[in-house]
Order: sequence, then C-alpha cells, then structure tokens
Amino acid sequence: MPRLSEVIAALDALWPAGLAESWDAVGTVCGDPDAEVSRVLLAVDPVQEIADEAVRIGAQLLVTHHPLYLRGTTTVAASTSKGRVVHDLIRNGIALHVAHTNADRADPGVSDALAGALDLRVVRPLVPDPADPRGRRGLGRICELEHPLTLAELAERAAKRLPATAQGIRVAGDPDALIRTVAVSGGSGDSLFDDVRAAGVDAFLTADLRHHPASEARERTPLALLDAAHWATEWPWCELAAAQLDEISDRNGWGLRVHVSRTVTDPWTAHAASTTDSTGAPN
Repeated sequence: MPRLSEVIAALDALWPAGLAESWDAVGTVCGDPDAEVSRVLLAVDPVQEIADEAVRIGAQLLVTHHPLYLRGTTTVAASTSKGRVVHDLIRNGIALHVAHTNADRADPGVSDALAGALDLRVVRPLVPDPADPRGRRGLGRICELEHPLTLAELAERAAKRLPATAQGIRVAGDPDALIRTVAVSGGSGDSLFDDVRAAGVDAFLTADLRHHPASEARERTPLALLDAAHWATEWPWCELAAAQLDEISDRNGWGLRVHVSRTVTDPWTAHAASTTDSTGAPN
C-alpha cells in the first residue's frame, strides 16, 4: 500500500496547487504523510455527512472539491461544526485533501467532467490559462453539440444527466431556440459573463446565477442561460477524479479502492413550483 505522501504527490501532479486562485485554500488539511492508504473517498463537500461516510467505509483519505476552511480559522474545537469534522477524521485516521480552483483550471478539470456528463464536445477553455502552451487549461469550457438541440431539449438533457436536486435546471431564453454551442462552468459562473459573451456561444450552463448579472446578460444578447445546482455541476468531477486515481493506482501497483460518494450534499432540500396560472405579481 502507498503512503499518504505518495498519493498526495500524485494528486498534486493532477491538480497543481499553483493553478489555484490566490484566495483559495487547497492542499492537505490533515493527515500523517507516513500513514498507509488503501481506500479513498471522493466528494464535493467536506461536511459531517461525508466525514461519517468516510469513517463508515474505512477510508484513509477523503478528497473533496470544496475547502473545509476557505477563509481560515483560529480554532478546530469540536464544539464547532467544522472542528467536529477535523476531530472525527483525525480520530479515525482519515486524511483530508482539497482540490478546488486548481481542479477547475486543470486539464482535464471540473468543467470537462461537466461537459462529458452532457455529451458536449470540448473545443477550448472559456478563459485560457496563459501559462499553458497547449491552450487546454483554464476556467470553463467552450463546447459544441453533436447535433443542434432546442433550449428546452438541452435543459431536459441537463436535468436527466446531472444528479437530481431540489432546484433542477432553471432556464432563461426562448425554449424553441436552436443551440449549437455551449459554454459550461462548474460551480458559480456569473463572474464569467464577459468571457461568455466574447465567445459568442448560444447558451451558458453553470450554477448560482444571480438576478442582476443574469438579467443584464439577457438584455445585452440573446444568450440562453441554464442554471443548475452548484453541487450538481461539480459532482461529475468526482467520477473523473476517481478514474484518474484508479489509473494511477494501477500504474503503480497500489491496489487502491477508490469510491465516489453518492450522498447529496446540496443544501436545498425541497422546491415548490409557482402556480402555472399566475399572470404577474400579486396586487
């Protein structure tokens, strides 16, 4: 069995910390570099439910997309929710490693996995990494459909292919409009609207779209918008990362057992649809 330090070195090669945004908190949060690793769990969120799952399956390493402490902390006391996660992981000999915006920018990365889940062909990054001479790394992806779909059909495909959430897929635009090119960005994507407009695509699929940026985007161009749940747009990366780690394990003869959590950690748990006969705001 490999040591934790060996597995972390392999993960750092997949998602170099230098690719992360300056504000991000990536890398190993806890764990003994000399401890042996035989089982790994991948998930989006380092929340208590995921920590409990890691304990339950006997993992020695938990890899998550979202950081546990994005803005730093002065305490890991078990009286806090995040401190309890740290205590439970350490008590059970489980390391925690985070790959966030470095996994977003990687090749392949989070948006490649999102595109793959929707059967979209990746053409290039939406925001290329200028340090990548191959032009493959960067934020988001510009994609093409094999055959044009209406916006309604594309939304239906996204609803079927992405993990089910209470939100589902929100859509802005003419449902009958033909979509040939799509920009995708796993996670919150409304900071990328300028890049999406510059790319000249027909639609933009991402998460966490806010009212004003979405409204302004629709006013300026006929760009169609598809807004999915944040967790759902990033979960496909877990399967991609698991396949990458499986390949590394096979190549090195490690025999790792790599698991992807199916636990839904999207915070929204229910959705009440507006009545279909509503004609506007109440008097």
